[in-house]
Order: sequence, then C-alpha cells, then structure tokens
Amino acid sequence: MFDPILIPLDGSLLAECVLPHAVAIARAYDARIILLRVLEKNQVNGAVQIFDLLNWQIRKTEAKLYLEKVSAQLKKSQLRVEAVVTEGLMAETITEYAQAQGVKLIILSSHGRSGVSQWGISSVAQKIILGSPTSIMIVRAQQPVESELKEQSYRQILVPLDGSQRAEYALPLITLLARFQKSRTHILHVVKTPEMVRRLPPTQEDIDLVDRIVKLNLEEARQYLEQAESRAHLDGIDVQTHLVTSDNAAQALHELVEQEGIDMVAMNAHGHSGNNQWPYGSMVINLILYGKVPLLIVQDLPAKNEPVLVDTTTRERPEQ
Repeated sequence: MFDPILIPLDGSLLAECVLPHAVAIARAYDARIILLRVLEKNQVNGAVQIFDLLNWQIRKTEAKLYLEKVSAQLKKSQLRVEAVVTEGLMAETITEYAQAQGVKLIILSSHGRSGVSQWGISSVAQKIILGSPTSIMIVRAQQPVESELKEQSYRQILVPLDGSQRAEYALPLITLLARFQKSRTHILHVVKTPEMVRRLPPTQEDIDLVDRIVKLNLEEARQYLEQAESRAHLDGIDVQTHLVTSDNAAQALHELVEQEGIDMVAMNAHGHSGNNQWPYGSMVINLILYGKVPLLIVQDLPAKNEPVLVDTTTRERPEQ
C-alpha cells in the first residue's frame, strides 16, 4: 500500500500542483501524508558554506509556517498530515528521508522553484526519481488555478501491460484507486512489428514472415488481454482493453493517451525485459522524460523485500 506518502515542497506554486493528487491518492489508500521542506545552506564560490544561525532560524520559521498552512488545507479533507522541516542537499535529503521513514510513495512535481523548462523534468526531480527507494508519482508542473484545494479526479487511467507477470505487479494497486474514484481503467498491450535488419528492401518472403509473426503475436495478445481483464481485482471496474500493432511501442502509448483523454498513466517500474541493475525499464524512462500527464510508477525492486498485500475491500468513494 502507499502509506505513508511523502510530498516534497520547495515553497513554490509549481511544486504545489501535487496537492490535489496527494488528496486523491491519500484518500483512496487511507494513507498518511508527510510534507517535507528541505532548506539548503548558502554557498560562496561554490565551495565555502556560510551558516548564519539567525538567518537559519528565520528561514526555518518561515518554512514551518508555510507547511502549517498547507497542512491545514489538506486536513480539511480529513487527512492525516505531518510536516517536517530539515536541512541538506535537496534531492539527496529527500531520498534519504524516504528511505529512513519507510515511505511507500513520493508524489513529486516535475518542476519547482526554478520554473518550467524545455526539459520534461527538472534536475532536482531527476535526481529524486533516479535515487528514490520507493514508488514515485510525477505530476506535470502547472500553476494552480483553484483558490480552494480540491481532490484530483482521474476519470481515465491507463495501465500498459507487456504480457509479463512483472508488469501486472502494479495492476491490483491501481485498481484500488480506480474503484475508489469510479474511473475507467484502460489496459494497453502493444504488439511490436519485428525489425528486419537488411541493406536491401525486404523481399516478399520477408514481408510474409513478418506478417506471420505479427499474426501469431496478435492471437497470443488477445488471449492474454482476455485473461488480464478477468482478473479478480478488476471485478466491478469499468475496463477497456486496447490491442495495438506498432513498430514503436512508446509512440503508440503516447498516441493512446491523447486519443482517450487519459488523466494518469500507471505502470510497474519494470516489465519482462527489466533488469534490476537499473531502477526503471526503457518504457518508463520514456514516459518520465516525455509524458504529458501524471505518471504513477510502482517500484518492484527486490531490495524492498516487501510483498504486495492488496486489500481489495478498500472503501469506495461515497455516491455523489
């Protein structure tokens, strides 16, 4: 389960774009929220650190007051909230704190105080994502428009599956959120067109071979999606499956996000080709860098040594 949830904030409005998502996730999983504000020391000439006790106390007091204000907003939604102010290097301190406190999910804005850039994520966010010991949710930074904090709504959730049991690791957890929010869950499987490495144009024999392979894979994929759709944890959930043939799986996924108006992509950190040497698979890396909607990554590295215990009786959202 995603309990507790860590919310790093740097005092900027961009970073606060995660708050509606924090409300939605915390309510769905009945999770405690930890607000974390990291104060960095000033540096001179990039090396000598100057620490002024009075200025530190002023900054610390301002940070505490800021977190108290945010906590008060979250508590209006009947959430359990804790606020922590600490000192250190931003990314390193956040990942170390998450490890020490047994955090199960970090909800992170793609950009913060430094502003939105041409890159998909800021350098600080990148360090946190790559160094995180737990699951991560990345919210694409934008200026909040609501004066009152409201719970984020996920009407359409996309879960890409590659046919492996490892990729399905995330599915029971995501269906809890879908059940609570009464979301439609889209399950996508992409059958990739085999690559023909040849110097000359393919012959008819080559084309026929590719067609036979794709046909076999499509038939296998249809059976797999039927089995996935019948999983017990999907009972009572609005599920729509998508079977796509493409020579570029990442492109097919991005196109489906646009076509279906997806509000969140949720997936496991690794699929069938995943290697424990790296924290994420290639598809996840692509979405981290180029995704346009919130991305929830369920980490599955064995270092956690924690089995997935899914309570499918999690309370549902009351009828409106």
